[in-house]
Amino acid sequence: MTLKDARLGEWGAISGPVLIAAAVVVLAAGAGLWFFLSGDEPEEVNLESAAAVVSTTTTAATPSEDLPPASSETEGPPPDAGIDGTWKVDTSIGSFSFEDATSSFAGFRVAEELASIGATEAVGRTPVVGGTIEIEGTTLVSAFIEADFTAIVSNDSRRDSRIQAALDTDEFPTATFALTEPVDFETVPASGESISVTAFGDLTVHGVTNPVEMPLEAQLVDDVIVVVGSSEIVFADYDVEPPSAVIVLSVEDRGQIELQLFFTR
Repeated sequence: MTLKDARLGEWGAISGPVLIAAAVVVLAAGAGLWFFLSGDEPEEVNLESAAAVVSTTTTAATPSEDLPPASSETEGPPPDAGIDGTWKVDTSIGSFSFEDATSSFAGFRVAEELASIGATEAVGRTPVVGGTIEIEGTTLVSAFIEADFTAIVSNDSRRDSRIQAALDTDEFPTATFALTEPVDFETVPASGESISVTAFGDLTVHGVTNPVEMPLEAQLVDDVIVVVGSSEIVFADYDVEPPSAVIVLSVEDRGQIELQLFFTR
C-alpha cells in the first residue's frame, strides 16, 4: 500500500462519519422548520361561524376587565340608542384554542412549499386582544385594536417560541390597528343583518407602521357586534424576514393578518 492509498483510506474513514453527521444536521434543520411550519391549520375567520357563537351562547357574559360590572346602579345605553356609542372588545364570549377559537382573537397565516411535503400554512393566533370602536349614527368614527403577540399560540406549544423569535416579540410585543378614515355603512343594520365594509387605517407590526385597507364583515347579534376580517401584508414592509432552510422550496413574501372580535357596551 502506498502512502497515498493509506491517506485516502484515512480520509474515507474520517469523511464517512463527517458526512453522516452533516446529513443529520441538515435533516434536523429541515425537521425543525417542518415542526414550525406544518400542522392542521384552522379554518379562516368566518362571519357566520362567529355570529353563531353569540346566538348559541347564553350570557351573563362578563365584559372586558376595564368595563364596569353590570348592576342596578350601572346604566347601559338607553333602549333607543341604536348602535351609537363606544363598544369595547369583549374577551369573555366563546373560548379559545388553536383548533377551535370561538372567542375574540387576532393572528396571521403564511403559505409555504416544502420539499417532499408540499404546500402547507403556518398559523398563529392570540386571544389577548383589546380595543374600542366608536359609532355615531351610521358611521364608524374611530377604532383602535391592539393584539399581544407574546401570547400567540400555534398547534403545539413547542413551536410557539419559533414564532416569537420570527416576530421579535421581546422587542415588539404588540400589533395595533388604528382607523384613519370614518366608515359610513349607510344604514343602521338590524339584529342578524350583516354588512361588508373596508376600513382604512394604520397597521403596526414589528414596530413598523403602514397604511392598510382592511376588508371587514360585521353583524349585530342581540347586543353584540361581531366583526371578522383579514388583510394581506408584505413581510418586507414590516422588516420581518420569513424563515428559510434547505427543505423550503418557496416561502410567500406575504401573509394574512386576520381577526375575529366581539364588541359589547
